[in-house]
Amino acid sequence: MRLESRVFSLSPSPSVSSPRMQGLKRKLVYVTLFELIAITASTLLLQQFSGSDLERAGVAAVGASVVAVVWNLAYNTAFEWWEARQATRGRSLGRRVAHAIGFETGLVITLVPAFAWWLNLTLWEAFVMDIGLIVFFLVYTFVFNWVFDRVFGLPTSALPRPDQPV
Repeated sequence: MRLESRVFSLSPSPSVSSPRMQGLKRKLVYVTLFELIAITASTLLLQQFSGSDLERAGVAAVGASVVAVVWNLAYNTAFEWWEARQATRGRSLGRRVAHAIGFETGLVITLVPAFAWWLNLTLWEAFVMDIGLIVFFLVYTFVFNWVFDRVFGLPTSALPRPDQPV
């Protein structure tokens, strides 16, 4: 007897592979849920890593969230444009890892100088602090995307083409 749980499978279950939510609505729900959880977690992490008070860390987290929302919409639109043109459809482990790394790299380039300024840190201190956030957000982004796709189904860009066997 093979012990495989659909809960831990990286592939969507058959009931999840049909497109339940697509387009702008999908992107808005995704960004809203992702950022609400991210603001809460990053406020606490920034407070711990920087030694700032909760209010200052919260402002930094909200500012980072605004940057992340704009980057998220742009990055995911570009990623799905690229993904839709690939011969192999679906979201494999490798594709999910590449997605998370690309997204986080763009944020690091923008947020390290902002954190250094707002939290009164050197660029090096802000970068080292951001490493902790990078690790957290790489895992968080991967898990969030996986759960989101399981709950809401894959985007059209990742669904098999009608002429492609499943």
